[in-house]
Amino acid sequence: MNQNQDRILSASRRTDIPAFYMDWFMEHIKLGFFNVKNPFTKTIKKIDVSNDSIHSIVFWSKNYDAFIKAKAGEKLIQLGFNIFLNFTINSESHLLEPNLPLLKKRLEQLNRLVCLFGPEKISWRFDPICFYKTSPDSPIKNNFSDFPDIVQKITELGIKKCVTSFFDNYKKIQTRLKWINKKKLSSIFFIDPSLDKKIKVIHRMETHLANAGLTLNLCCEKEVFSNLGPHTRVLENSCINGHLLKTLFGGNPEIKKDYGQRSKLGCQCTKSIDIGSYADHPCFHNCLFCYANPHIDTTLKNSLRFNEN
Repeated sequence: MNQNQDRILSASRRTDIPAFYMDWFMEHIKLGFFNVKNPFTKTIKKIDVSNDSIHSIVFWSKNYDAFIKAKAGEKLIQLGFNIFLNFTINSESHLLEPNLPLLKKRLEQLNRLVCLFGPEKISWRFDPICFYKTSPDSPIKNNFSDFPDIVQKITELGIKKCVTSFFDNYKKIQTRLKWINKKKLSSIFFIDPSLDKKIKVIHRMETHLANAGLTLNLCCEKEVFSNLGPHTRVLENSCINGHLLKTLFGGNPEIKKDYGQRSKLGCQCTKSIDIGSYADHPCFHNCLFCYANPHIDTTLKNSLRFNEN
């Protein structure tokens, strides 16, 4: 195997670059490098980027408005880069995802992206699946309200798969919700369904999507996947997939598995270079279930301290 495979740039698991940092991103593309800070050691590594060394750029976003208005995709293609887009589109919820555009606007963005780049270069993520209560004694709710409508639009546009996972109740999210409930900004209590419940949910999604001509892929849900049974057509997902990028664009992209991701939980991603920073590039969508955003927590802390003084 050729050891000099071209790298894949991930922009980014750490923040929403297409929504908030496209000027910064395009400036560094022109400069030919990014300074990437390790989120754990804080060491900085200079990453050279050119169309000779970078095979593809994989973007992640919930809001591609700035990306579209800047014609960033077209400019990158003109510079010789291949691009692939992960687009998370969930049901409209001002509680769970308070600072996103309306669902109608996001679906309009998706339509525009398909017209520009083709459906095969876009992956739709309905992520995460959330079950929650708005008071300790209230009925359990979920975020599937707009799922059928989104599926219909996705089908019309020719996108062929859905990627999903269940909400992960990280400690930082538990602390965040304590602040929110204490301040009475809202009231929300996330529920972690049983394995049997998760399996039933995935089977229902699988059937609905299959009827629309879509496949369902699971992101980091190894336990659920391994218990779906022998007749399922659900797959484990590679959100960054060097094999797919090679099929789409040719060339010689990295295809080795990225064991630095959550591979023990079922992540199938190919090796890539994540740019951006949790701290230096905060995401302002302020989704309540976000594992990657210290900005929302800092805002809540400061607000809570102010009101307690």
